Amino acid sequence: MPNPLNDRLAVCSWSLQPASPESLFDDLRAIGIPRLQCALDPLRENPRVWGRFGESCARNRVALVSGMFGTVGEDYSTLESIRRTGGLVPDATWDENWRNIQETARIAQDLGLSLVSFHAGFLPHEERDPAFARLQDRIRQVADAFAARQIALAFETGQETAATLRTFLEKLERPNVGVNFDPANMILYAKGDPIEALRVLGPWIRQVHIKDAVPTKQPGTWGEEVVTGTGAVDWRAFFAVLAEVKFAGYCSIEREAGTQRVQDILAARQFIEAVG
Repeated sequence: MPNPLNDRLAVCSWSLQPASPESLFDDLRAIGIPRLQCALDPLRENPRVWGRFGESCARNRVALVSGMFGTVGEDYSTLESIRRTGGLVPDATWDENWRNIQETARIAQDLGLSLVSFHAGFLPHEERDPAFARLQDRIRQVADAFAARQIALAFETGQETAATLRTFLEKLERPNVGVNFDPANMILYAKGDPIEALRVLGPWIRQVHIKDAVPTKQPGTWGEEVVTGTGAVDWRAFFAVLAEVKFAGYCSIEREAGTQRVQDILAARQFIEAVG
């Protein structure tokens, strides 16, 4: 039987913008969730501060449920800029990304993680596009590096429709690659109804992000991320469909806007516990 939802809630570490493990643990205590999806890049880039993070989590009774890594040179200022610079798509940053990813996989294994998520970049819609095969090859290379360490990967949703992502996953033929489903990203990128997308991607869902948003009023621009429960996501339908597809994994609260991250994540926790 699946655990109750409140036992499956986690917090995305980067949402709290922590300067140190100690400040992160203080915020988690204030929120009341002792589970974490951990940004792995700070551990790789700044081991003096984050190098013994696994031991710190154990001392503070914080469970690491998954990890996340970013890629070099991503520019989220506009939809067009992230299309050019996001994920593993750009040729100019691939070599550096590959070096970083190999080190990240080692760190994830040392932490005992079984799942790591990342933004693959904008997936080509057409198999005939030369970029389709190139990106598939790169993702297979990354997937195999993590699989060698018994770690699954999960694509973030949002940059493409659910149907495009499903086709890409089917052609990828890597059983350790699935989806980190973020309903807000579907709205922010204007890539379809997140509830219907859940049904399309159900077999691949490894984790979900709890995040909310409202659509843009100006096509070609970002929607707006808002506090969970105040946006366009139909959360009751969301959890009903998760039950339909028999998802029993972790739901990690993410907040990437606003200046009251602890309060907003606490509000998300309270809202989800009421409706989930």
